[in-house]
Amino acid sequence: MKVIKEGQVVRIGIGDMGIVHPPHLIRTSGLGSCVGIVLYDDIKKLAGMAHIMLPEASLAKKQGLKRAKYADTAIEDLITALRGAGASSYRLKAKLAGGAQMFQFTSNSDMMRIGPRNVEAVKKNLQSLHIPILAADVGGKSGRTIEFNPETANLHIKKVNQGESVI
Repeated sequence: MKVIKEGQVVRIGIGDMGIVHPPHLIRTSGLGSCVGIVLYDDIKKLAGMAHIMLPEASLAKKQGLKRAKYADTAIEDLITALRGAGASSYRLKAKLAGGAQMFQFTSNSDMMRIGPRNVEAVKKNLQSLHIPILAADVGGKSGRTIEFNPETANLHIKKVNQGESVI
């Protein structure tokens, strides 16, 4: 987990997470079927981001488990880190992006729906924790890069071949 104190853009890698406060921004790229989740406390101006690859840690081999890769464990750890930095779990809000279905499969197997399953898992976990999702840009077939500004609570999204938006 990265905690940065100098003014810069913090880059979150695949299956990683970090937290920031102004004037820092936090960014992740390469969101295809992965989901980028931002949890933030807009009073404390603290934000955390995770680049989630898979829906749940039970899909992993227990040895060498990288908790930030999975929706259930990444969200849990992100909340713990934000609370440790002074955020209130009662004030946390969420924004999401990603979860694309990057490839077409002839099979209707649920296992091939990685992007949609990631989105469903993130939403289910947030709902069980009573964390509201204020905005989301999920699904489709395009990869994304996202950047969050904890000062404004804006999530800037760049979609491959589809332009940019802010949620």
